Amino acid sequence: MSVRLKRLYLHGFKSFATPVELCFDRGITAVVGPNGSGKSNIADAIRWALGEQSYGSLRGRQASDVIFAGGPGRAPLGMAEVSLTLEQEGESLGLPFTEITVTRRVFRDGESHYLINGKRVRLRDVLQLTASLGPDYTVIGQGLVDAVLSQRPADRRGLSGGA
Repeated sequence: MSVRLKRLYLHGFKSFATPVELCFDRGITAVVGPNGSGKSNIADAIRWALGEQSYGSLRGRQASDVIFAGGPGRAPLGMAEVSLTLEQEGESLGLPFTEITVTRRVFRDGESHYLINGKRVRLRDVLQLTASLGPDYTVIGQGLVDAVLSQRPADRRGLSGGA
């Protein structure tokens, strides 16, 4: 049994000024592309939608830093929205869904909303859902793999709870 990321929708999140929907097929998925194409912003968007509260870990300082700030010929937007759709595969984990969509929105005035399948919920509800998915769901941000690989083996063991 597993849960997989099926779809990711971004609008106004960091560099994604216009709505973008990414569909993830079954199997191992990696996001690749040239520097500056938005790969790290995709990883940030997934963590943010699942309840990440540290804007520093999203390479920002405050909530408004995740909202598209404008660019050549484009005005700043007033809101950022990320929705991710998860699909349960195989035997049931006992979760009450086969497909679930988690959405997070933030507005320039600081107001924010969380939704699960279109229904307003609390951050706590999103975090409980994330915890119920188990430890197999991990988003690895830019530079983390290199940082881990450059550590001494003894330091790496501490990352996985080993001896």
